[in-house]
Amino acid sequence: MTLIQPVILSGGSGTRLWPTSRTMYPKQLLPLASEKTMLQESVLRLHGVKGLTDKILVICNEMHRILIAEQLREVDIQADIVLEPEGRNTAPAAALAAFLTLHRNRRKEADAPLLLIMPADHIIQDKGAFVSAINAAVASAEHGDLVAFGVLPSYPHTGYGYIEVDTHSLIAAPIISFVEKPDKKKAVNLLKNKMFFWNSGIFMFRADSYINELKKFAPEMVVACRKSVDGATKNANFIRPDAEAFKACPANSLDYAVMEKTEHAVMVQLNTSWSDVGSWAALYDVSDHDTDGNSLSGDVVTHDCKNSLISAKSRLVTAVGLTDMMVIEEKDSVLVVPRDKTQDVKQLVEKLKEQNREELELHRQVFRPWGSYESIDSGEGFQVKRLIVNPGAALSLQKHTQRAEHWTVVRGKARITLDGKEFDLKVNESTYISIGAVHRISNPFEESVHIIEIQCGEYLGEDDIVRLEDNYGRA
Repeated sequence: MTLIQPVILSGGSGTRLWPTSRTMYPKQLLPLASEKTMLQESVLRLHGVKGLTDKILVICNEMHRILIAEQLREVDIQADIVLEPEGRNTAPAAALAAFLTLHRNRRKEADAPLLLIMPADHIIQDKGAFVSAINAAVASAEHGDLVAFGVLPSYPHTGYGYIEVDTHSLIAAPIISFVEKPDKKKAVNLLKNKMFFWNSGIFMFRADSYINELKKFAPEMVVACRKSVDGATKNANFIRPDAEAFKACPANSLDYAVMEKTEHAVMVQLNTSWSDVGSWAALYDVSDHDTDGNSLSGDVVTHDCKNSLISAKSRLVTAVGLTDMMVIEEKDSVLVVPRDKTQDVKQLVEKLKEQNREELELHRQVFRPWGSYESIDSGEGFQVKRLIVNPGAALSLQKHTQRAEHWTVVRGKARITLDGKEFDLKVNESTYISIGAVHRISNPFEESVHIIEIQCGEYLGEDDIVRLEDNYGRA
């Protein structure tokens, strides 16, 4: 049986879904459409696909590696996580996966594994239809075709690319052309023409077939990616391609680099509702609505509102007389945008970037491998945080050069290391960490421990940490 290597692309930032999606915690790592995150839904969707390898490949950047590893562990998925040295779009990511897969399997060329390339941030409602489409595409991919998966459009979307095929009669229809995001008028015409499908961004092909086509159209990409994989290092389940070699790799999408140029492109229809959740309007479209057409979440009270999405994360949000509006409340920011202007949130994000706003990068609650911390209050010379340390986890053994800290346990129990001594703190017990003291919080107990941390000093930045020892490879 031909092996299928799932490859999950998880390098996006989801800027149009700010303020919920942020640089350090992008949309694919968020539970936007269900109780599970979009990444988790993507990997669980594979159940039922025939011939899967024992481990999936996830391609992401360094900053998200721990979060991704933890989310995969939560759903019991085995994976190797490939850490791109720099973002270079989807064509190089697929090339890294192809070379890694060929190296791993070392099979005869005729039995080269199939790569199933999937973005981590899509919503696919019918998992059975997804599995059927993947299984149906195997024969064409085995033959050497490069398969794209298309979705029959339900309305004239201007934010999606389109695929034109020349027949509906074949399981794998030859592709005539790719159409980039059209304007409204063109999208309406494409919808009327039943030969056009939304481009889902999901692909399947033999690893060697992809590399051979890439050699024709982007040979410098092949050289750079091969060198990067040849020089890769592995630590646990993290694979780090050689950074210097990868720097020489040009950036390009899989569509532009190969699919629009190859003579072997075919399309298999994905017969289900699908969304890349590229905006708040897109999330509204796939959400449940009340009798007034509203999608409400959190502590929300409305009067005379219609066809609006209102989300409250930390406080009461009230609204009167809104129609076709998106209101998104987070602990540190609020977005208000008309439904037909949600694509423009990207321009707003650019303005925040110009102002170096930290709200672009981080939520108030920041997740770490050991748990999380949340900023509660701050002022000149002080900062107050709430730390949550998970059972079995521990912060790094560390010291600070510019700040002292006071710790008070408010829930659970913590084990403290302080200048070589070890002791436990229970609820309503505290300790003081002087500047330069070597310290650590660990939690060998069965429940999470919550600690209020008061920092005092002239400089309170997160970079004032000297790690001496760390369980997560950060020292």
